Amino acid sequence: MIRLSFRQGMLLGFVVLVLLLGGAALQSWRVVEELVKQSRAGSEQAIQLTALIQELSQRTVDIERSARQYMVLDDLIFRQGFDDHLAQSLRVVDRLEKENIESLMPLLSGWRMLGEAVGSVLEAQNDRNEISHLLERLVELNDQMQLAAEHWMKGQANRLLDELESSRQTLGMMIALALLGALLVALAMAWWLIRPVQQLEKVIGRLGSNRFDQAIRVGGPADLRQLGERLDWLRQRLAKLEAEREQALRHVSHELKTPLTALKEGVALLQDEVPGPLDENQKEVVGILQHNVASLQRQIESLLTLNATAQAARSVHREHVDMRTLIAEVVQRREFHIRSRQLKLNTKLPAASVALLDREKLSVVLDNLMSNAIEFSPIAGEIQLNITRTEGLLLFDCIDQGPGVAVEDQLRIFEPFIQGQRPASVPRQGSGVGLSIVRELLTAMGGDISIQPSPRGAHFHVRLPDE
Repeated sequence: MIRLSFRQGMLLGFVVLVLLLGGAALQSWRVVEELVKQSRAGSEQAIQLTALIQELSQRTVDIERSARQYMVLDDLIFRQGFDDHLAQSLRVVDRLEKENIESLMPLLSGWRMLGEAVGSVLEAQNDRNEISHLLERLVELNDQMQLAAEHWMKGQANRLLDELESSRQTLGMMIALALLGALLVALAMAWWLIRPVQQLEKVIGRLGSNRFDQAIRVGGPADLRQLGERLDWLRQRLAKLEAEREQALRHVSHELKTPLTALKEGVALLQDEVPGPLDENQKEVVGILQHNVASLQRQIESLLTLNATAQAARSVHREHVDMRTLIAEVVQRREFHIRSRQLKLNTKLPAASVALLDREKLSVVLDNLMSNAIEFSPIAGEIQLNITRTEGLLLFDCIDQGPGVAVEDQLRIFEPFIQGQRPASVPRQGSGVGLSIVRELLTAMGGDISIQPSPRGAHFHVRLPDE
């Protein structure tokens, strides 16, 4: 099976378009050229026909004058003039007969017979009345020829107009078919070329979101298929590296937790003065050891949590979620903290509150944002949680009245183990992975998070696709 490359497909598509449109243009030019040719030939024939009939009429006048002069004067000179005019007229009749105009043929035959009859009567010098009658008949035939010629020329003009109209309709149909064919070719090219590009975009997006579970298959041109195969190799390589990283992280965490547990127990024994009483300086040293052991334990647990979140972010399970119910559940989990700090929570939800989302991931996102807002809000402060829908997006805004995020921290606040410089209202217990988990989960769902300017406190703005 022949597989075309991207460039070959583009070239073939353009060649087909040129053939379709060029063929229609060439046929149009041929038809117009034929009509022009017929029009030119008809015009030349009409001019020649008109000139010959006018010449025949003039010759008839000369024949009539010469005949009457001969009848009156009986002079051979006038008879010779009659014969000359008659001979010239018959030659004109011959030329008219060569035009092969059906309506003129009977009139030309009649004219020839009358002309010869006039000569015969004139030779016999019969009654002048008979000659006058024959000459009048010749004039009538000339008038009839002129009318017949005009009728024929009108018929030719109408026939040419009919052909022109028929050709116009035919050309219009051909052009419409050519344009339709070109449109179909363009759509086929777009489907054949753009579809794999869109597939590549989705594939790259999945790779960027650390989702390595789906095999990569790209259709279309041969070179794009080959690129899809290379991306699938890259997916497998990244999946292997990610698995090795997670395994190494688990091993390191396990190796750290074992001696850390023994160290924690030893510090606890010292603090309880099991080995013996401690003086004040020794107690201070034991306190420092206990604080750092607890801090190290939180760091290890946060690292494991972050690793588990990265694994969970690879798969998205969308379901229809009632955001009112979800917000109520998140608030209920934090209700004790809200009441203990006398905080006021204001929520604003859209009229249509059902959306297709990953319920578990969105719950973790909102819970982390609420936790941060509660931690940094002053006593009796206010927290706003607004959800709006616009242009295919779900927008979440969490706003508190705390110290906010310093400008120098805004670009790195979503990195793991990074905490802002501004102090919270209560002592912090976290390790700085909450917002990095939020960003990780939102990226998996196709959304993002940012910090918006706020006159007071922090304003976190979340965007998710509204499906």
